[in-house]
Amino acid sequence: MAAAVSLALEEAAKQAAEGMRAIGQEDATPALQYFASVVHQHMYCLMCGADPDTLEGGNPDIAYHVIRNSQNIAKHYWSADIEPYPPR
Repeated sequence: MAAAVSLALEEAAKQAAEGMRAIGQEDATPALQYFASVVHQHMYCLMCGADPDTLEGGNPDIAYHVIRNSQNIAKHYWSADIEPYPPR
């Protein structure tokens, strides 16, 4: 599944680059990370039970744990200078 998402992101970036090149704006092509951030926000909403289109709804307790997990990953694997939220 993760490979399919990665391929879809690469294809979206490729299509955007082709479209921007067609109108002479290749310098304005969004980076792959832009498309990844859109998917990230959508998945975050789904994990938290929020509507990905309106960002409404969602469970703040789940959001808290998802953010804390991301903080722990950044600290543990990438030596980020961050103190994760304390456990609830």
